Amino acid sequence: MGILDLVKSRNKELEFMYDFDLIQDTSKKIHMKQLAIQTCINMIGRTISQSEFYVKKDKKIVKDEMYYRLNVRPNPNMSASHFWQTVVHKLIYDNECLIIQSDTEDLLIADSFTRVEYALVNDSFKDVTIKNFTFSRTFQMSDVIYLEYSNKKLSDLFDGLYSDYGELFGRIIEFQKRKNQIRGFVDIEAVTDKSEKKQEQLQNYINKIYNAFTYKSVAIVPQQKGFKLEELKNATQLQSVDEVAKVIDGFLDQVAKALGIPVSLLHGDMADVEKPTRNYMTFCIDPFLKKIRDELNAKMIDKKEYLAGKKMETKRVSYSNMFDVATAVDKLRASGAFNGNELREALGEERVDDPMMDKYFITKNYQESSEALKGGEKNKAQN
Repeated sequence: MGILDLVKSRNKELEFMYDFDLIQDTSKKIHMKQLAIQTCINMIGRTISQSEFYVKKDKKIVKDEMYYRLNVRPNPNMSASHFWQTVVHKLIYDNECLIIQSDTEDLLIADSFTRVEYALVNDSFKDVTIKNFTFSRTFQMSDVIYLEYSNKKLSDLFDGLYSDYGELFGRIIEFQKRKNQIRGFVDIEAVTDKSEKKQEQLQNYINKIYNAFTYKSVAIVPQQKGFKLEELKNATQLQSVDEVAKVIDGFLDQVAKALGIPVSLLHGDMADVEKPTRNYMTFCIDPFLKKIRDELNAKMIDKKEYLAGKKMETKRVSYSNMFDVATAVDKLRASGAFNGNELREALGEERVDDPMMDKYFITKNYQESSEALKGGEKNKAQN
C-alpha cells in the first residue's frame, strides 16, 4: 500500500467520524447585543417622548398647527410619543435622522435616503423612501429637519464591541452547557451496517430514547437484546452563572457609557438615585433635546423672528416633584431673586396674566420691595 492509498484510507475513516455532531461553532448569542442596545436606546426614547415642544413668542406659548404636530399627532399613522422614540432610535443607531414635511404638513421620518453634500450651498436629499414609497422630488437642506448624533456611526462601534463580548459570551455559555451535560454510552453487541441510512436510523432511535428521559416525567423504554444504554455519572455540581451575567453587564455598561447613561440607573441601584438621575438628564437627555431644538429653530423660525424673541423651546420631563422643591421656591420668591412667573417657568409651568406674579417681593411678609425699604415711617407718623 502506497502513501496515497494510506491517506485515502485514513480520510474514509475521518469521513465516518464527521457524520456525528462532535464539533460546534461558538454561539453568537445575538440577543445579548440587541438587549443591551434596545435597553439603552429605549430608555432615552421614552424620556424624550415625554417632552413638550412649543414655540414661545412674547413670553407666551404659541399653540398652533405645528404645536399639535410636535406634541399630539405628527402624521396619521404615528402618535407623538411613537414618533420621537423612532427619531431617537434612528438618530442613535444610524447616526442620522431625516424628517420631511408632506404637502398636508404631516411630519414623516425617512427610512432611507441619499445625501448629496456641497461646500457652499444647501445639501440635498434624493431617493427619500418612506415604507414602500419613494419621492421623486429632491429635498433641500433648508426644507427638511435633519439630525446628526455624532461624527461616527454608533452601530459600527456596537458591532465592533460585540465581536469581542459576543465571542466571550458564547464560549461561556457552551462551557456551562458542557459542564452540566448528560453523557452516555450505547453498547451494540451485533455487527451493524455502517451505511448512512442505517446510521441515521440508529441515531434517531437513540435521540427518541434520550428525549423521553429528558422531557417526560415518566418514561418507559422497551429493552432490546444486544442494545444497552449507560449514562455516565456527572460529579460536577451546577456551577454559578455569575460569569454569564458579568459578560452581559459588561457589554451593557459599555453601551451605556457611549450614550452617556449612568450605569447605576440601568442596574436599578436605589442608593442615592437622585444624583445619577440628574447626571442622566444633564449629560444625556439635554444634549439630545438641544440638537432637536436647534434644528427646529433653524428650519421653522427665520432669523428676524428669532432675534425678535420668537424661538422653539422644549419642556423635558422633571425628575423631581414640585412639592419636593417647595421650600426652595419659597426662599427664592421671598428673597426677591425671582418673581412668580419666572419660578413657574423654571418649574415647567406656563406664565399667568396676574400682575402680582410679575412683581418681586422681599422678606417673609411677601410685601413689595418698595414697601420693605420704607421701614417704620408709617408707624411713627401715626404716633
